[in-house]
Amino acid sequence: MNNLENFGIYLFSDEVMKERIPNSTYRAFHQSLDENKPLSKDTATVIANAMKIWAMEKGATHFTHWFTPMTGLSAEKHDAFLEIDQHGRPLFEFSGKALRKGESDASSFPSGGLRATFEARGYTSWDATSPAFVKDGSLYIPTVFVSYNGQALDKKTPLLKSYDALNRHMRELLNVLGMEDVKSVKACVGVEQEYFLVREEDYQKRIDLKLCGRTLFGAKPPKGQEMEDHYYGNIKMKVADFMADLDKELWKYGIPAKTKHNEAAPSQHEIACIYRDVNITTDNNQLLMSLIQDVAKKHGLHCLLHEKPYAYINGSGKHNNYSLLTDTGVNIFNPGPNPESNIPFLAAVACMVKGVDEFADLLRVSTASATNDLRLGGNEAPPAIVSMFLGEDISDLFTGLTSGNFKPANKERFHTGVKVSSDFSKDATDRNRTSPLAFTGNKFEFRMVGSNQCVAGPNTMLNAILAYEAKKMTQAIKDGGQVMDVILSFYNEHKRIVFNGDGYSDMWRNEALKRGLKERQNTYEAAFAYLDAPNVAMLTEMGIYTEEELKSRFEIILENYAKTVRIEASTALLMAKTEIYPAVLNELKDKGELLNNLHNLSINDSYIFDDLQNYNALIAALKADIDSLQADLNKYNELTSIKDKAAFAVEKLNKDLAQIRNSADLLEDETAKNKWPIPNYVDLIFAL
Repeated sequence: MNNLENFGIYLFSDEVMKERIPNSTYRAFHQSLDENKPLSKDTATVIANAMKIWAMEKGATHFTHWFTPMTGLSAEKHDAFLEIDQHGRPLFEFSGKALRKGESDASSFPSGGLRATFEARGYTSWDATSPAFVKDGSLYIPTVFVSYNGQALDKKTPLLKSYDALNRHMRELLNVLGMEDVKSVKACVGVEQEYFLVREEDYQKRIDLKLCGRTLFGAKPPKGQEMEDHYYGNIKMKVADFMADLDKELWKYGIPAKTKHNEAAPSQHEIACIYRDVNITTDNNQLLMSLIQDVAKKHGLHCLLHEKPYAYINGSGKHNNYSLLTDTGVNIFNPGPNPESNIPFLAAVACMVKGVDEFADLLRVSTASATNDLRLGGNEAPPAIVSMFLGEDISDLFTGLTSGNFKPANKERFHTGVKVSSDFSKDATDRNRTSPLAFTGNKFEFRMVGSNQCVAGPNTMLNAILAYEAKKMTQAIKDGGQVMDVILSFYNEHKRIVFNGDGYSDMWRNEALKRGLKERQNTYEAAFAYLDAPNVAMLTEMGIYTEEELKSRFEIILENYAKTVRIEASTALLMAKTEIYPAVLNELKDKGELLNNLHNLSINDSYIFDDLQNYNALIAALKADIDSLQADLNKYNELTSIKDKAAFAVEKLNKDLAQIRNSADLLEDETAKNKWPIPNYVDLIFAL
């Protein structure tokens, strides 16, 4: 078989379903999806039996309800198809009930107080919009995950609710704007996944990589990415073999991996997939993160999905390319040849501008984590101040329409000067790699998302704010507002969020604060967006979260932040005490013995004495930092409030981590390589 024939062989796709169930059942299945209604018991039973037979043909003996709890990681519990009949004989069964509904221990996952330990029951329910698949001998069934009382305990449930809200309100807006044939609107997303590769043998020698996903220590190497020689560079043979196998594996699951290349930092790479419905893309990306780890191990590599595994070089993001597509095949964010008369495009952009300005905090908190905080603000990652890039052409378009002096720009074409090379037209917008949310021609690229994050959260917020603003615009027009006046008012009253310049500059930071834009530098500051009254009102009005669910998200994000920083601090303390400190004491001992030998031979040893004194001072500083970190960890452990723990992590533990790293890294630069106990940055990022 060639790779194309293998595409989707592990996927119970719509095509496979159609081949394996009666036409009447197939029609009933799609009718339930179209009408947004639960499947009937009879329909589910027929589909479940077909799924079981297909899955067993692929080697499956078990099934699992696959969901994404508030950890952001995939979760699964595997049950065998095996049943015992009344005569004690084994048989394979899979009922419609087992397909549609499962149970899980809800108290064992983050719930933010929605579930207590003694209130353990939770439910999983099949998400029929996302295809099941076979992996490692089990049938994986994508599901939502809710508590005994129906509250969402996962990432998918709010995403699906936001998807419905967007469809409803954007469709109504487009109908009012004259697109009366539009029956549905969906968010489509393409994800660019960045990651690092490291040799498995080096990974296993670093406790910090194993427990925290990032290096807590590591002196700056002589070379980083300043030569700009890795980006789009020649892919090394070992990495190319890995990438080829990864593509083959992804295609088997129907994941349309399209692009692969070296990223800007050494040992950093990227893989991008073709646009799909946001729910499908979310599930595909969750599976991709699992498969990329599995395939890397087969090649003696380890894939690092942490947002900032190394200091001094780029971190890894997950660029979320977001667009709107109607059932009639129109991309609403495509300006077309005459954007000044493309009313749906102008309306959608104006809704996005207004929504991002009013609910910037929700976009920030949707990408907030202790790990992503380390990435935001530099090395091609956008700053923590949320803004939008539209480009000069689109900004000038709205300015011209407002003043009544709009003049269409001439389509500029470029000539390379090479006779055999084609000329090309200039795009309507440039790219801005410093912007959190950039318009890139026919879509918005949300660049704040971290490489290790589930994209459900950020897309839930994008869907929500667009749905809300579409509803407001529709109402304003129905109340008698002139269409263009309403569109321009949405834009002009909120254009402070638009910035087309360098997001890293001090000038922009000062300007942003003057405009009243907020800077949430860390997750602790960002978390309060879940409690902010306008945010709560919007999300509850859209039916995406309840107030209780939002309070739980506040508790969960703070708890996750505090625990992550505490684990990093404890890991750094362990490495400093049991690996680095003993190693530098041995180096000090050797330096002292050398000094004594030189002194006994009457050789000038003053420079060795000075070296010994300086090295001893560095060790003393490290020891002081060890004691300080230990003391602060003790204080942290005495705190009882999650809010207090998170605040202490920001104010003390993060500073302790930076200080002990600085002391250790200075020692690394003064210690013989064969004495240093862990692989250094040259070993880690240049070995491939």
